[in-house]
Amino acid sequence: MKIYAILDLGYLSEENLTTVTTDLCNGGTQLLQLRAKNHSEKEILQMAQTIRPICARHGIPFIVNDYPHVAAMVNADGIHLGQDDGNLADARRDAGNCSLVGRSTHSLRQAKEAQDEGADYIGFGPLHATATKPGRPAIGLQDVAEVCRRVSIPVYCIGGINLQNLASVVCAGAENVVIVSDLLQSNDIPSYLKRARSMLTGKN
Repeated sequence: MKIYAILDLGYLSEENLTTVTTDLCNGGTQLLQLRAKNHSEKEILQMAQTIRPICARHGIPFIVNDYPHVAAMVNADGIHLGQDDGNLADARRDAGNCSLVGRSTHSLRQAKEAQDEGADYIGFGPLHATATKPGRPAIGLQDVAEVCRRVSIPVYCIGGINLQNLASVVCAGAENVVIVSDLLQSNDIPSYLKRARSMLTGKN
């Protein structure tokens, strides 16, 4: 079971980007995405150029949200698209044929469609209401096990996941999780990740 972290600029400032990226990598996140809504492509490129070498030093795949050309310019490992963000094959090509292309999905139908379209993994959620996706209703936990059973690519459950509800997400059948706001707002990111990993593996 993997933990996928997202550097969401809605929860951290650009001046803290290097420190938080380093903490996430040292803490043991297994994938790392840059998501910077309401920032220009030029600004996102500058941020990606800072983050990419840190991820490379730690051997952690670096994924860019929404901007395939930025992914290509920094030689990112992957690109992630939302439901309405275009064709996956085009994004893969424009991102320099990176090894990972992900799609956000909100239902079993969308999950199967993303797999058929050629996604390497999917995000599935939001399981719980979250300020990260304002206005999007939570889909709950009832379809988690079914999605993981019905698609053969990795499924990353996302949306309002934190240390308080992580156990219930795992019990619902989650195979991998994405943690965003609760993790980024932690005062000790490496310790947070250690606690999360312990809960996922059942070890203290």
